[in-house]
Amino acid sequence: MFKPHVTVANVVHAAGKFLIVEETVNHKALWNQPAGHLEADETLLQAAERELWEETGIRAAPQSFLKMHQWIAPDGTPFLRFCFVVELPEIIPTAPQDSDIDRCLWLSADEILHAPNLRSPLVAESLRCYRQPERYPLSLIGSFNWPY
Repeated sequence: MFKPHVTVANVVHAAGKFLIVEETVNHKALWNQPAGHLEADETLLQAAERELWEETGIRAAPQSFLKMHQWIAPDGTPFLRFCFVVELPEIIPTAPQDSDIDRCLWLSADEILHAPNLRSPLVAESLRCYRQPERYPLSLIGSFNWPY
């Protein structure tokens, strides 16, 4: 049976900048959107909010759904990555709660798109999707008979 990893990611935007989290993986500083795995007792939206708070210290809810990517990582791990958009009225300070996050950076799209240290190519692809006009209502992502 095929069992891909289910992850969520947030493209966080404010004042023309995008929020990136930096983490050290195998002694290398890598950039990612605030993102992580779906936990067993949460919806996709709850996971997106939790990951945003854990990795940046920002409490905010996504306003729209951007895209779902089915991806196979270079090591062969399959993923389903649900990407959301969080628009903030202004750049705000960050305070990562997750000890795996070294720092947060507010960067331009071009800085991110041309960076040599992205955690995965989905970081850049999510920004390219953000630049397109398509946004989807959060109602597209529903929970049915959710017990929690």
